Amino acid sequence: MPQPNPRDAVLLTVTSDTLVAADLGPRGRADGREGSRPGSREKGPYRRLFALPGTRAFTAGNLIARLPMGMFSVSAVVMIAGTRDSYALAGAVTATGLAATAVVAPWTARLVDRYGQARVALPATVFAVLGSLALLLCVRHDAPDWTLFASYAATATTPNTGGMSRARWAHLLKGDAEALHTANSFEQAADELCFMLGPVLAAFLCGAFFPEAGTLVGAVLLLAGVLLFTAQRSTEPPVARRAPGGAPFRVPGMRPLLAVCLATGAVFGSLEVVTLAFADDRGHRSAAGAVLALQAAGSCAAGLLYGAIRPAGSARARLPWCLAAMTALMTLPLLAAGLTGSLPVLAGTLLLAGMATAPTMVTTMTLVQRYTPEGRLNEGMTLAVTGLLGGIACGSAAGGWTVEHVSATAGYGVPVAAAATALIVSAALFGRSNRFPFEPSNRPADSRAPH
Repeated sequence: MPQPNPRDAVLLTVTSDTLVAADLGPRGRADGREGSRPGSREKGPYRRLFALPGTRAFTAGNLIARLPMGMFSVSAVVMIAGTRDSYALAGAVTATGLAATAVVAPWTARLVDRYGQARVALPATVFAVLGSLALLLCVRHDAPDWTLFASYAATATTPNTGGMSRARWAHLLKGDAEALHTANSFEQAADELCFMLGPVLAAFLCGAFFPEAGTLVGAVLLLAGVLLFTAQRSTEPPVARRAPGGAPFRVPGMRPLLAVCLATGAVFGSLEVVTLAFADDRGHRSAAGAVLALQAAGSCAAGLLYGAIRPAGSARARLPWCLAAMTALMTLPLLAAGLTGSLPVLAGTLLLAGMATAPTMVTTMTLVQRYTPEGRLNEGMTLAVTGLLGGIACGSAAGGWTVEHVSATAGYGVPVAAAATALIVSAALFGRSNRFPFEPSNRPADSRAPH
């Protein structure tokens, strides 16, 4: 007869009051799942996220491919202005590339959704890299100005690697809203990190080696990163050849989200131009990059923290609150510039102001994922990025006009106004009730609804 396991024994003892039964067996988890031991520590949300097979490999490729996104515009400006002695020409060329991207990127994303990431992203990247190399050669060999515009416009086929990465997370974490929230927060923090390090790396390469070095290294990193990313086929979302919901832009509720993205992008674009002008006005132009990096660092840290917690309420309800926090924090640089005029004080306020950026963007992207039709997630998120790019362009123009016609200090009122505009739009359209006012009929609420 087998002997009982002493670990499974139940000890009976009598006290003066009653009979006490003490179970000395191992305790399971409170939720009923086995495998936990007393004193063991549960994995954190990010460790659980990257414990999924294949996630580390595609994330590594994505980060390598995403870093050049913060390098190309700075590299192009330094390269063109340094050889042609014209910041106006450099700005016009980069603006043309931005406009071309706004037109081409959604079509590229639509092809990605229809034919798969690997089949579309890689040839699109090769074409964009050829455009970057053509720009480099045209600048170096003093080609006519129109060739610069044509070459840089060709880079518009660069795929939205951040959107493709978010699509992979949405596929892998289907039905797990909490883990998807952590993944979206990580992706936003990665965006901030790449746009913080990219300009610094580009400026270093162009200054330490030769003016074309930033563009050359960026092209190599982009191609290598996309090659590594698309090679991870096990995590690639399946192709939906006939998406049931139609174009994301036509889905009820998507256009209000894009309006929020447009206004939010204006915050970023104006803040960058005004900070550059403010630092130049104080005689510290070279420190402008470090000051802007603090804003991105604050957003990166807030994004990681936001992903580690479980925020209360739905994403629909959180968005107005996130935008309210952004509007309030954006007043700090305005106050610092107007009351102190000190660049170090301004840098500290930008660090604080950046802490509302990532939670706002994570919540916005969560809503974009929720209301994009099945099979068209890359296109939906690329539309959101296009809205951000359009807002950045408008914000840069508004910030530059205010700096030139009023003052650099007054320029900090532009990001405050842009954030307030986004808040008004979200409060008017999303804050009427707990339900989204434009609930799409083609996609019923399910377990993927943001929480």
